[in-house]
Amino acid sequence: MRIAKPIMTDIPILALARDILNRPAPRASSFIVTIYGDIAAPRGGTLWMGSMIECCARQGISESLVRTAVSRLVAAGRLEGERVGRRSYYRLTPAAQAEFSEAARILYSPPPPARGWLLALGPQRPDSGGWAALGPVAALAPNRADILRPPDVPVLSTDDLPPEALSDTGARLWPIEDVAGTYRAFLDVFGPLTEALGDTSQLDGATALALRLRLVDAYRRAALPDPRLPPSALPQDWPGTEARDAFVSIYVAVAETADAEIGRSFGDKTAPLPLETPATRDRISRLLRVADQ
Repeated sequence: MRIAKPIMTDIPILALARDILNRPAPRASSFIVTIYGDIAAPRGGTLWMGSMIECCARQGISESLVRTAVSRLVAAGRLEGERVGRRSYYRLTPAAQAEFSEAARILYSPPPPARGWLLALGPQRPDSGGWAALGPVAALAPNRADILRPPDVPVLSTDDLPPEALSDTGARLWPIEDVAGTYRAFLDVFGPLTEALGDTSQLDGATALALRLRLVDAYRRAALPDPRLPPSALPQDWPGTEARDAFVSIYVAVAETADAEIGRSFGDKTAPLPLETPATRDRISRLLRVADQ
């Protein structure tokens, strides 16, 4: 995929951004996970509660919903809190850091291609981590580099089969239509924005960051459950590739302005958060590699 040269539309990017931000607010718990994944995780993992409340208010999420969602994330073992004077700070737990790293790999890295299928045979066959049970002694997974092969179960590659041999089976085992519907909903909202990226100077920092967070929150609802099956298992009108292109184009276009706003608006226990870190630069680098595919 190559990012297309921006085409100016009759609707300025600022108007499109405001239209997106005026849509119904995202769920508080989901959006706070997005904030931690996009802002906190690559900058040390800690945020002040006041910054989260202010950021969520721009999305139409109330302070009480933010506090309730944070409390639930603490109870679930994903955040841990600390008070410094009158301020409350929350950081990712080690388990959550590992979870967020895996999600970031899916969102920001070039996806490894699926080359056929893997078939695991035996009563100890896997049924998670990309694997789906075919029956009591068999499981199927797309043949990708990021799929773990169970060490004590025979695993066969189906590369020698015709590409369509297991396509119908794959479509029955994974919620392809549900994922496709989520991708299409994402494109309905963000697709028009891809044609207005020629003048992002219209966006102030707060709007750029709010837009990017809404973008990530919407895209990850489709990308994370996407099983990323071989192309032969997908419908001809599969919207995942177009959605990926839109996500990359918009994210890269607003990144610099949004990151500058993070440096102005967010802090941890010691100082304002940095505009960028090696981890944030690596994200942009990986997204640009996606764009060059």
